[in-house]
Amino acid sequence: MGTFISGISLVCFGASYAVAWCLELVRLFLRSGVRRLLMMAFVVAGLVAQTLYLGYRAVEYSATPLSSGFDWFLVAAWLVIVAFLYLSYYYPRAALGLYMLPMAVALVVAASFADSEPLAASEASQVWGAVHGFALLAGTLTVMVGFVAGLLYLVQSYRLKNKVPAKPGFSLPSLEWLQNVNSRVIILSAAMIGVGFGAGVILILVGRGQGRPLPWTDPVIWTSASMLVWLLLASLFGAVYRPARRGRKVAYLTLVSFGFLVLTLCVFLFVEGGHGTGEGRPAHATDQAAASFLACEGRS
Repeated sequence: MGTFISGISLVCFGASYAVAWCLELVRLFLRSGVRRLLMMAFVVAGLVAQTLYLGYRAVEYSATPLSSGFDWFLVAAWLVIVAFLYLSYYYPRAALGLYMLPMAVALVVAASFADSEPLAASEASQVWGAVHGFALLAGTLTVMVGFVAGLLYLVQSYRLKNKVPAKPGFSLPSLEWLQNVNSRVIILSAAMIGVGFGAGVILILVGRGQGRPLPWTDPVIWTSASMLVWLLLASLFGAVYRPARRGRKVAYLTLVSFGFLVLTLCVFLFVEGGHGTGEGRPAHATDQAAASFLACEGRS
C-alpha cells in the first residue's frame, strides 16, 4: 500500500482534473447524464489520489501539509476541488466546473515550480507560522471563490441583458445569490489576509530578534501588502458606498482582487528574493526561524 501511494505523482490528480474540465466543456455542446457522471468520477478520483499524496508527504517527512510552498499550492488545489464538489451538490445544474476546475489544474502546475523540501522551524516560529499559513490559505481560497462568483455574475448579467437563451444543461446561480457572495467574500478575504499578513510581520520581528533578518523590501512582502491594502480599501468602499455592494461594481472588485492574488503568486514563483523557490532558494533557509517564515510567506 505504501509503495502504491508513493507512486502517486502530480500528473495523476492533475490529469484527472484536466480531463474533468474537458468533460465539463463538452456540456456546452452535449447534454448527457453519462458525461456528468464521468466528469464527477474523474474529479473524485483526482481528489482521492491527491489526499493520499498529501497524507503520504505529511507522514514521510513528519511535517504539516503546509510546511513548504509546494505543499501549500497542493492544499489550495485540494480545497478548490472540495469547494467545487460541495457547490455542485447544492447547485447541480450550475456550470461551476468550467471556472473552478482550471483553477485547481493551475495550482497543481504551479506546485511543480515550487520548492518541495519541508523547512525546519523554531517553536515560536511554528506557532506564528501556522497562523500565518492557514490564514493566508483561507484568504486565498476566499479570493478565488469571489473571482468565480464575480465572473459568473458578469456572464449571467450579460445573458439576461441581451436575452441570450441558456444552453441546455448550462444554468447559473441567480444574480442575487452571486451578488451576496461577491459582497461577502471581499470582507472575509480582507480579514483573513490581514490576519495572515500580521502574523508574517511578527515572524519577521522574531527572526530579527534572533539575528536572522528578512528585508522588508522582499517582493513577496510588498505584493502581499499591496493586495491587503486593496482588499481593505475595497471593503471600506463597500461599507461607505452601498451601491458598490451591488451589481457589476462588486463583481469588478472581486476580479481586481484576484488580479492582485495572481500577481503575488507569480512574484513568489518567479522573482528571486527572500521567498524564492527552486534555484532561487532563500539564503536564510538554514536558519530555523527565518526558514519558517520563508515557507509560510510563500503561501501569500
